[in-house]
Amino acid sequence: MLIAGFPAGSWGTNCYVVATGQGAECIVIDPGQDATAGVEQVVAENKLKPVAVLLTHGHIDHMFSVLPVCGTYDATAWIHPDDRHLLADPMAGISRETAAMLLGGKHEFAEPDDVAELKDGLSLELAGLNFTVDHTPGHTRGSVTFTTPYLGPEDVPAVLFSGDVLFAGSIGRTDLPGGDHPAMLHTLATKILPMSDEIVVLPGHGGQTTIGREKATNPYLQDLEIPNS
Repeated sequence: MLIAGFPAGSWGTNCYVVATGQGAECIVIDPGQDATAGVEQVVAENKLKPVAVLLTHGHIDHMFSVLPVCGTYDATAWIHPDDRHLLADPMAGISRETAAMLLGGKHEFAEPDDVAELKDGLSLELAGLNFTVDHTPGHTRGSVTFTTPYLGPEDVPAVLFSGDVLFAGSIGRTDLPGGDHPAMLHTLATKILPMSDEIVVLPGHGGQTTIGREKATNPYLQDLEIPNS
């Protein structure tokens, strides 16, 4: 299994390229600001063919380059319907200060030609890979995570692409438009805590971690409990 990740743009947003191996179709996750060149490099070095772009949410630092990436490779963009409006109007999801900074440049945003919508519990079969979608609101209304079985030699059952829901030692902020702290706590209790400790977490910012490590050390998870079903 091939997973190539790199931080993109001034926000340092992690963009991931995922494939079963070299010479295969691939998925691009969260192509942020200035991610196009990084995607091109990974694709060329590994002889890959992008077929889809998966967006963990609609914030501009995660979807800045979705239009050029989808256009270059004729790929489908996948996003939750609650965040779809941010593809064409990303300023609706960011702070006033960030909007003022970006408005000084000439940036035009629009939906890619082919957009498909995600939903909770959806099983996506793409590029020979299976991704389970969990709707994880809190950071934004349409935040999602993607979990895929790890096809590699290490003793890792699965990989979680957590976007801005879960970081190493922290969680995504909830004070931006569309953010909801009680919803985030519910997401953490119902979606993150029940996961296996051995799952590797590849977040939207910062380094990788594991579910077990975050259960043991992340202050935002310490006082949470899995609700009784």
